[in-house]
Amino acid sequence: MPDRPLDGHPDGDPDRDPDGDPDGPLPHLHAVVPAGGAGTRLWPLSRRAAPKFLLDLTGSGRTLLQATVDRLAPLVEDRVLVVTGRAHEAAVREQLPGLPPGAVVAEPSARDSMAAIGLAAALLERRDPDAVMGSFAADHVITEPDAFRRCVRDAVAVAEEGWLVTLGIAPSHPATGFGYVEVGEPLGSGAPGRHAVAFVEKPPLELARGYVAGGRHRWNAGMFVVRPGVLLDLLADSDPGFARDLRAVAAGIEAGDDEVLERAWPDLPRIALDHAVAEPAAAAGRVAVVPGAFPWDDVGDVDSLATLLGAGDVEPGAGPVVLGDAALVRAVEASGLVVPGSGRTVAVVGLDDVVVVDTPDAVLVTSRARAQQVKAVVDALRAAGRDDLT
Repeated sequence: MPDRPLDGHPDGDPDRDPDGDPDGPLPHLHAVVPAGGAGTRLWPLSRRAAPKFLLDLTGSGRTLLQATVDRLAPLVEDRVLVVTGRAHEAAVREQLPGLPPGAVVAEPSARDSMAAIGLAAALLERRDPDAVMGSFAADHVITEPDAFRRCVRDAVAVAEEGWLVTLGIAPSHPATGFGYVEVGEPLGSGAPGRHAVAFVEKPPLELARGYVAGGRHRWNAGMFVVRPGVLLDLLADSDPGFARDLRAVAAGIEAGDDEVLERAWPDLPRIALDHAVAEPAAAAGRVAVVPGAFPWDDVGDVDSLATLLGAGDVEPGAGPVVLGDAALVRAVEASGLVVPGSGRTVAVVGLDDVVVVDTPDAVLVTSRARAQQVKAVVDALRAAGRDDLT
């Protein structure tokens, strides 16, 4: 363990390189960016053909995927590996034209996060024996990138000691849509992390309130930093065949076997990294938490989107916030969020906390309080065979 604090600041030792730039890139850190999921609760903005990570949901002019790579670039430069579905490979490459060859892996089908992140680990294990990998989803919004990068630097310092590290986000409210991680005692020796006691699934409201009040729980944002070999060895503890197959697929890809992924992928287990590795590793005392104080959101539904865009911060009578061309919106005594995406004028009168999303082929009208029920509409459309709308 290090003999002095690693706190992400110049008076610490964030890069383990006293002659280097304390704010510069970390030479063996690789960013893995899983880019998957359909974001059904953001329908009709997010669809299977155009999921939320390919969209600009902040009005910044950059998609969530591009923004993710932007904030990681000062740490990793171009050492980015995106794992996405085959249907989105072309769009990912178009949005990230500066990625080098071999930086996008296209899954033949969805197998959940363990297969995607595990394959990335197996590839990096072969490409850089000194690699530390950080897995950061393509569809998260982080509005304080400097604080985020300081947290990642701390996590890298801990991961280099052999820990599986998760970034634990300080909860701003008792969210029931996020998982939590219980934080234990400090690791010791001045290291910036703490022991992870256990991961907790999305809790009911009263339990979430207790977590926030107690101060021992952090949001589990699904951001992990670890040596690739450590991740695969932890997987091998519970499923040696899975780890062996991932390493074999990576070996085939690196050897130029264009068919190895197609052959092996359908037989890989469909399981999330949390269940396959993080939870059993935490129970075995192998997981550390590095606390993060930066604002974070996974923009899981239209209510989260409204909050992100400041719908609750506008002055009374100022009208709803607008994502898109505000000239298309006419509001009278209304508040909430309006997304005018079809080119038509949208008028909202006398409705508070409303959400209106207008696209060329579908219109959503709901309240922020009912945002989670949007998924039921998508499920009904799929059951009716309306795949063109989902």
